[in-house]
Amino acid sequence: MPHDRIRRTSRTSVPALGALAAALAAGVLVPPATGAGPAAAAAPKTVCSSKKAGLAAKLAKDVDAALKGRRTTAAVALSDPSTGTVCTLRADQRYDSASVVKVTVLGTLLWDAQKSKRSLTQRETKLATAMITKSDNDATTALWKQLGVTRVKNFLRAAGMTKTVPGSGGYWGLTQITARDEQRLLHLVMTKNTVLTDASRSYVRKLMNQVVAAQRWGTPAGAPSGTTIHVKNGWLSRATHGWRVHSIGAFSKGGKDYTITVLSHDNRTMQDGVNTIQAVARVVHKDLRPSTAGARYAPTLAPQETIPLVPR
Repeated sequence: MPHDRIRRTSRTSVPALGALAAALAAGVLVPPATGAGPAAAAAPKTVCSSKKAGLAAKLAKDVDAALKGRRTTAAVALSDPSTGTVCTLRADQRYDSASVVKVTVLGTLLWDAQKSKRSLTQRETKLATAMITKSDNDATTALWKQLGVTRVKNFLRAAGMTKTVPGSGGYWGLTQITARDEQRLLHLVMTKNTVLTDASRSYVRKLMNQVVAAQRWGTPAGAPSGTTIHVKNGWLSRATHGWRVHSIGAFSKGGKDYTITVLSHDNRTMQDGVNTIQAVARVVHKDLRPSTAGARYAPTLAPQETIPLVPR
């Protein structure tokens, strides 16, 4: 992970720094949280539908089994157009976005440039690349300030991401997201549409495919060999709900695409969240592409849990 720092515009008290120090480089600029989180409700069941006989029941059973006994409160959504398969679990529950919102920021940047019929500037290209491939926070803050919340909201409206609420006060990492809305965003990235041009979609996929090795964990785990992987992850610890750990991914092979979103909080550690996401991802990949020969993708680098926050 990059040793990112978060820019502050005013002095921060020592207690506040203690609370903020839990935020990781890709997890993001956040105010200290207060109060205790609500008790977890009884876990709902995964709901799936599919045109392929037996697949819906198998996926629902396997996803629930992957989550059984875990402290994590997870939201899952997936779509495989080639088999007409859709699954959801807590798809409309909101989570602090952490760094997965960076794909939305990129989408907003490209959508706004399209409206002006212009290409990205050299500066914007540099910032966008750092934001997605290395999860750079300073680059994200620069683009968030340039765009402004109004443009982000307008993009969300155009994208049909009706449950997503941009973070206020510059705290983009506290944007409220849902698994269903993240799937809508991935659908725009992977499928021809009127919101993002083919060139814009290709650019988003390119950057998501170039994410650094240390951040290619999560939904790619268990993807069939030879699959083209597009991923963006986010992680953030706060006083309530522990670690938020998220992963959104789109996967392409043989002209067929499918998308997976797993959001989580109430994780004791970052690694707990990573383990939960990857357990879900492995069964989804295996169930959707059971006949694929060859090895399956396994992240080779463990994510780092502790990176100090140094205001400047």
